[in-house]
Amino acid sequence: MTQKDLAVKSLGECRVDSPLLPLLERRERSYYNVDESDRVLFDDTASALVARGAPIDEIPGFEPAGPRRKIYFDPSKARAGIVTCGGLCPGFNDVIRALVMELHFAYGVRRIHGFCNGYQGFIPKYKRPVLELTPQSVSRINELGGTILGTSRGQQDPAEIVDCLERMGINLLFVIGGDGTLRGAQTISREVESRGSRIAVVGIPKTIDNDIMFIDQSFGFQTAFSVAADVIRTAHAEAKASPNGVGLVKVMGRHSGFIACYASLAHNDANFVLIPEVPFALAGAGGFLEAIKDRVRSTGHSVVVIAEGAGQDLMGAHAGADASGNAKLGDVGVFLKDRITESFAADGLELNLKYFDPSYLVRSVKANPFDAVYCLRLAHNAVHAAMAGRTEVVVSRWHGRFVLLPIPLAVRDRHTVDPNGDLWMSVLESTGQPQVFG
Repeated sequence: MTQKDLAVKSLGECRVDSPLLPLLERRERSYYNVDESDRVLFDDTASALVARGAPIDEIPGFEPAGPRRKIYFDPSKARAGIVTCGGLCPGFNDVIRALVMELHFAYGVRRIHGFCNGYQGFIPKYKRPVLELTPQSVSRINELGGTILGTSRGQQDPAEIVDCLERMGINLLFVIGGDGTLRGAQTISREVESRGSRIAVVGIPKTIDNDIMFIDQSFGFQTAFSVAADVIRTAHAEAKASPNGVGLVKVMGRHSGFIACYASLAHNDANFVLIPEVPFALAGAGGFLEAIKDRVRSTGHSVVVIAEGAGQDLMGAHAGADASGNAKLGDVGVFLKDRITESFAADGLELNLKYFDPSYLVRSVKANPFDAVYCLRLAHNAVHAAMAGRTEVVVSRWHGRFVLLPIPLAVRDRHTVDPNGDLWMSVLESTGQPQVFG
């Protein structure tokens, strides 16, 4: 990682006094705020800084998020667009509401448009409506799950999208979505740049799996694992109530097992957690099936939590991809349920297995209070960045501080659970499961 990787694109020099200038002039520097001239260091350990062996101005650091004293756009002439893309996630409506409120009341931007059904909303052939967003129209939407703008998967022609933005005179575009959505935002930004236009493209990262790199945590994740944790508690109650009871819970997590890990730790009821990052063997000595039978023999019950992307290698190839380009997964929950049932029957063991799949319940509920606050703060910082002319950027929180993250860096790789990290160690300590199966 170098300072060049963390450099944020700007549309040009900021010459307009910010409407927030009176607030900023009265604020004193403290540990709890970072001045716009400062940087938030990428590394947070002494050993990492020593290993770089570089002077302070060469140590990589993020541009801090937050309001600027001078901004690029004249708020009285600015026009904003908002779009939500990809799968549902708790907090979509909170972000929309906070963007509108901040643009309207803090900056005085009065023309705010909501594009319906993701990137399709910009493309003429789909004939999607465009909503006028006002404080009145969004005042209560945070009490609802889903998104009032609707969503869709898949990319659209960036030239057509920028044509739409230019026709409507939009110069601030807020894109709310995951890694595929952010890749789309990057192509939009590059198209804008190639035309010499002045449109700020700013992302607010949305991924229920928490799998975007260089972001402490994505919005909606806390709500999602809290709902999943309640399902695990129910599975535990069911498992304990019957002889040789097994509660099997499948949660979301195509490539990253964060929901499975955090949900299992929340109530500390899981005995086995299976995630994509840690392969496991089913059969044979030391395999998962022998481990769960040993657990049931010794205690009379067991709770298993599995992420949807775990164990895909055990089921063979699955052809095809969805509209976002994601490979279609086999249903590992049903697969594991059948294998557990067969294994217990082969050994003549009684089994009372209850299977839970809360996927859509998890992603479609409204945000909990923590995520509601987090959504608001992400939205505020997205507006600050756009008004200051920052573009091809996503708002992030890194080591507890809000920062601006270049989109190319955000989509370079996928955030996953580190099998050598402290989160997975906590899971192993909590469940008591072996470090490896097989």
